[in-house]
Amino acid sequence: MFKVDREICIACEQCIKDCPVNDIYLKEGKAHIKNEACIKCGHCIAICPVKAVSTDDYDMSEVIEYKKEDFEISPDRLLNFIKFRRSVRRFKDKEVEKEKIEKIIEAGRFTQTGTNSQDVSFTVLTKDLPKIKELTYEILNKKGQYILDNMNDNIKHLERYANLWTRMYVEHKKNPQNYDRLFLNAPLAIIVSAKSPLDGGLASSNMELMVDALGLGTYFNGFFQVAAEDNKEILDLLNIKDGKKLISCLVIGYPNVKYKRTVPRKEADVTWM
Repeated sequence: MFKVDREICIACEQCIKDCPVNDIYLKEGKAHIKNEACIKCGHCIAICPVKAVSTDDYDMSEVIEYKKEDFEISPDRLLNFIKFRRSVRRFKDKEVEKEKIEKIIEAGRFTQTGTNSQDVSFTVLTKDLPKIKELTYEILNKKGQYILDNMNDNIKHLERYANLWTRMYVEHKKNPQNYDRLFLNAPLAIIVSAKSPLDGGLASSNMELMVDALGLGTYFNGFFQVAAEDNKEILDLLNIKDGKKLISCLVIGYPNVKYKRTVPRKEADVTWM
């Protein structure tokens, strides 16, 4: 429940004006939260100039006071940071520290969600990553074989992927330690799942930025998603439930590569109206 300390409240009405669901009003000259339509977004906590609003739904010790020097990033520096990011596919044989993994999760946890649903979940794969990896190779090989055995015009566009998946499987079985085109022998993968693809996608993007800020590297493993999206065995192993869908798989580790500059891109496709 969200509540207002009437002894502290100065009736400035900032929380009333900022509440997205109009759940706050003045009662006897003080702000009062009805907790009827409240979506627990915390705008009232963030905007109150005298810290009169609190809640027992969340841990209030997580609330951080705004200080410009701690929070502000210049636009040019942020843009350069985004431009410099690369999908990393070469990793060192080095474990990722737990505290860094927790910061990556925090970046996802504090990402905005529709109606503040906070419906995003995270599955951290370290010790079980080899099991998931082998299962993924098996599934993609079966998918590839099925496509090649049932080739027709409707699935002709999948032929190159089918050939790749079956070849990857054969090469991996020959030399599993040195040939890993799926997870590239990275020590860590984080699976993001959510009911809303938008919520999960936004969280994944923020997590990627945190990965880069921590001096780590990542890439989004699309082939794993192909293998997992309709496979009950993988979804059960990952404990994805409650109507959630697998949104992304971030393969993470210490980069074994150093980039020197940004890269060019196509002009932005923009319509000004």
